[in-house]
Amino acid sequence: MRTSNFWLRNCCHYRRNFYVVPSPRLRTPLLAALLPSPARFVAGTTKRTFSSTPSQHDWLAPKRGHNQKNRKGRPRVRTGGSTKGTTVVWGDYGLRMRDHDRRISAKQLQIGAEAIRKRLRGQRYRLYTRVCANIGVYTSGNEVRMGKGKGSFDYWAARVAVSRILFELKGDLHEQIVRDAFRLAGNKLPGLYEFVKKGDPPVMGITKVEAGTTLEEMQIPRLKLPMDIAAGRIPARTPP
Repeated sequence: MRTSNFWLRNCCHYRRNFYVVPSPRLRTPLLAALLPSPARFVAGTTKRTFSSTPSQHDWLAPKRGHNQKNRKGRPRVRTGGSTKGTTVVWGDYGLRMRDHDRRISAKQLQIGAEAIRKRLRGQRYRLYTRVCANIGVYTSGNEVRMGKGKGSFDYWAARVAVSRILFELKGDLHEQIVRDAFRLAGNKLPGLYEFVKKGDPPVMGITKVEAGTTLEEMQIPRLKLPMDIAAGRIPARTPP
């Protein structure tokens, strides 16, 4: 039995959900007697077991890891007719940025999410995250002269545009409790935030698309006035 275990351990390679048939060179008579026929197995085939549990993704770091240096960049502000990411989709309540775009670090996002969980401890709810920290931030040390490259990796961050939803909540919760939880999270995060509910109007840039303001009107390009008319509308610096 010890011999069979030795041959199984050294001549057959087991992987997770894999069975790789050994090469004919290693198939000795003893190994052929211990193993089933190779016709029953196909090299490289997989056996995937069914699972109803979704895979957990880390939203505070990208799956690809640190493989290239990202540019500093600027958050994209959708002003050409798109209101993507400005309304509550999965939950009943949301936390939306309302001042201007900025870059938020993964540590700050984690602290904001922990503030919500601490306030709702003991409640039945589900927290959704609408942003992910997938931008690498690179810094140089203190008192370092200019040049000599971009710097070394420091932390992960997320580019959050204006009027973007950061967190969503769903559950049997009172609205005032959710408001208080989002208030605590907004105090931990940089910038100004507002509380929104499911069904609130979307936002294009900083303008809410609600009664009196339609999406079609905002998509109309601005009228270019002649130079003399445009110059006449500019106020004079000195009084006449």
